[in-house]
Amino acid sequence: MTKTISHLSSLNSHLVIGWLYPQLMSTYGDRGNILVLQKRCEWRGIKTEIVDIDQSTNDQRLTTIDLLFGGGAQDREQEIVMNDLMKKKHAIKQHIGADKPALFVCGAPQLMGNYYEPAAGKRIEGLGIFDMASIHPGPKQDRLIGNVVAQIQTNNLSSPYHLVPGPFLVGFENHGGRTYLGENAKPFAKVIKGFGNNGEDGTEGVVYKNAIGSYLHGPLLPKNPQIADWLITKTLEIKYKIEIKLDDLDDSLEEKAKEAIMSRLKVNF
Repeated sequence: MTKTISHLSSLNSHLVIGWLYPQLMSTYGDRGNILVLQKRCEWRGIKTEIVDIDQSTNDQRLTTIDLLFGGGAQDREQEIVMNDLMKKKHAIKQHIGADKPALFVCGAPQLMGNYYEPAAGKRIEGLGIFDMASIHPGPKQDRLIGNVVAQIQTNNLSSPYHLVPGPFLVGFENHGGRTYLGENAKPFAKVIKGFGNNGEDGTEGVVYKNAIGSYLHGPLLPKNPQIADWLITKTLEIKYKIEIKLDDLDDSLEEKAKEAIMSRLKVNF
């Protein structure tokens, strides 16, 4: 039997957030995403525990993770991470396969794809969770850098977003790799301004089950707190098997910041 919970104190809720290789994959302010998840839980009386997932983490510990997060890294660090991440492939695929939520930013979704070809060195085989491939075209090609406005593809998610003033996403991208989605991959968003996955097909990010991949730093969640709330809601629902409605928070400053970026980029909203 399901029921809606708006005040979570009676639930005595507790979420375990796993952070993939924070010492090696935490560029462009990615730590801010963890802070936002923590604070937005804290303000609602939800306890959180942050677990660093690194070379010392075993599969048994991974089974206790409720929400998984991974940030960006340079090519060298990605190769180091991937050598260890392959040992955790089964546990991570089980996490995603069980509909547990995840957010992967920049370098992290590349490792969750089929493979990543760096500018120099050999191909890095990915976990194959996202049906996509990422290729760095080399130093002669410009990096894809700048502010981004994209429209979230709500039909590709298991639960709709409730965004004000609309289903828009803002962020900052800085990546050399180009990502191309396969037939079984769904884009997270449609690019309105900026480059997105590859600067060619208008897609930004990827969605599979309750896992989201995105190139947007900034970091992503402070600029788009509704995404944080969606992740928190889905995590609670999967863990406690009840319908959740989070208490509203005052996001007026965040929305004004989003509107300012969209106005600067001349996007109507």
